[in-house]
Amino acid sequence: MHVAVLGAGYAGLTVARRLERRLPDDVDITVVDESDTHLVQHELHRVVRHPDLAEVITVPLADVLGRAEVRRARVTDVDPEAGVATLDAADGGAERLDYDYAAVCLGAETAFYGLPGVEEHATPLKRLRHAETIRRDALDAPGGEAIVGGGGLSGIQVAGELAALSDAETLDLDVTVVEMADRIAPGFDEPFADAVRDELRARDVALETGATVESADTDAVHLADGRALGYDTFVWAGGIRGPDATDGDRHEVRANLRAGDGTFVVGDAGRVVDASGEAVPAAAQTALREARVAAANIRRLIRGGDDGFEPRLDRYEYDSPGWVVSVGDGAVAQVGPVVVSGEPAKAAKAVIGAGHLGAVGAIGRASDLVRAELGWPGADDVDLPAQLLALGRVGRLAAVTDPASPGEVQYPFATAAVSLADAFGPETVDLTPATRLADPTHPDGPARLAGDALAAGLDALTGLAGGGSDADE
Repeated sequence: MHVAVLGAGYAGLTVARRLERRLPDDVDITVVDESDTHLVQHELHRVVRHPDLAEVITVPLADVLGRAEVRRARVTDVDPEAGVATLDAADGGAERLDYDYAAVCLGAETAFYGLPGVEEHATPLKRLRHAETIRRDALDAPGGEAIVGGGGLSGIQVAGELAALSDAETLDLDVTVVEMADRIAPGFDEPFADAVRDELRARDVALETGATVESADTDAVHLADGRALGYDTFVWAGGIRGPDATDGDRHEVRANLRAGDGTFVVGDAGRVVDASGEAVPAAAQTALREARVAAANIRRLIRGGDDGFEPRLDRYEYDSPGWVVSVGDGAVAQVGPVVVSGEPAKAAKAVIGAGHLGAVGAIGRASDLVRAELGWPGADDVDLPAQLLALGRVGRLAAVTDPASPGEVQYPFATAAVSLADAFGPETVDLTPATRLADPTHPDGPARLAGDALAAGLDALTGLAGGGSDADE
């Protein structure tokens, strides 16, 4: 018996680790991926500003997998009916991989929609090399223009990093997000989107909403209304398509995720319709939860049903605990009905990433990520691995021991906010005006202004003391 896991992103690694623990030893497991490392994709934007984080958010597969065989190859085709995957091996040769059961977890690629010049001139953000290219382009263009196409969460996060990089390196970049919809973060609750908009504007990121990109050339991004936006750095985060192995299609699957007798499609590689008949958004948290369903269904099919009948398969039902997006040194989170920014949102963002790393056994990397996200570079006296493990035991949380549930770790940071929101009823409650007051990274926040005033006062006192010393000499 042979099980193939195609892809080692969030969904693939979760499926593989679960199957390693739960399948009999006589079942062979093969994990196929282009890379020999797992990438914490939702932290990739941080590498634009902090290149040293590349090592933190990449985890060698050999360190987090046990008995599974890891094959480094690109999947070029999947035939669910025949139970065959075609691979382009590292040495360039084509290989056939037969399987009895498979989880197709190949993720999604950036969609350029055939817009003339956009794919040629823009840089997406899917791989480490993309983040490195964006950083290099920005550093090479002080005083220049940075255009980010797409105002979803990915575009928001890379725009925030570019603005923060400009501040840190005194680049004086003009960063602009171009979004076709009439507001940033379309598809999300309006209070969340409004809070994100405010965070971007506070960091001097310009927003062009209701603006459709029509084409691009070496100098400018051309809009449907006839305007041309000049650029030195051009990032495209305007949408996704299916993997090359499925000819760019994201095959629709029902709630049991089954695409053939023994083939399951998990995560962004497919269009999932859940048990309630609702389309599931493409996101890391949904991929992780879908992976639980796929792994359970593969295990049940291998064990078989009673009296020769096929076992009843699990069905995925979408239920999001909320959303978190970083904006430079700031963040916005919606947890249940409550929208917050500042320290609560940043803590949620940090622990989600760290929870996932801890879940796959990379505790040291989890500690490093928390320090980076929360700005604790000198927190060597804090036993972060112990704190992460303790967090995983709070209530019914299993974020540190179960890679399928990192999203839930937001809840300890918003318990009070959710309780407060209950008093207002089911409508979304925006608490960002309050949480912003204590955010030391918000450019217009009182905490930041007070800190800047204190620093200026101390500098002035230091200068006076220095001047007096020189006079005495």
